[in-house]
Amino acid sequence: MDMKDIDRINTLYHKSKAVGLTPEEKAEQDRLRQEYIAAIRANLRGTLDSTKIQYPDGSIVDLGEKYGNKGKKH
Repeated sequence: MDMKDIDRINTLYHKSKAVGLTPEEKAEQDRLRQEYIAAIRANLRGTLDSTKIQYPDGSIVDLGEKYGNKGKKH
């Protein structure tokens, strides 16, 4: 998802509040929102997969390995 798509989401939102959307625009808005949510989830999953927690006893837990998502396709 690039800034052009995010700008389009914002434009459609403001238009929906001002004058309303056509059915085609509403469908485009829904599609763009779903793509945005998928991109956010993928980014968050990547961050969590590469996060490690070190406990006071010195042990380190790799969240990607602990929750079984490291190395899997998302």
